[in-house]
Amino acid sequence: MPDKLPPEVIEHWPEIFKDVEIKAVPVEYVSSVIVTFDDGKVWEIELDQEKIKENGGDVAETLEETLDSFFAEYDEYIESVDFRLDTEQVIKDIKARTKQFLKKRK
Repeated sequence: MPDKLPPEVIEHWPEIFKDVEIKAVPVEYVSSVIVTFDDGKVWEIELDQEKIKENGGDVAETLEETLDSFFAEYDEYIESVDFRLDTEQVIKDIKARTKQFLKKRK
């Protein structure tokens, strides 16, 4: 069951999320990253996408560059990485795209 969403995500919309299998998640849906280091330290890195937009940056590009740089610097010390999703945004986007899809089918 490695491609299933974690229970804390499924509980937001169980009738949809319980059967979803994941191969990749757009970085725009990542709200934070929890990094556990081999010395036991845990960092929670909040990804402020609104701030990136306010500064005129491209969210996906900025987050990818930031995370790539972070992992390159700390890779040898990292034990695990846990990506937290903005489930409210995922739900909103799924509903909007489904509604748009169904309108086109009429």
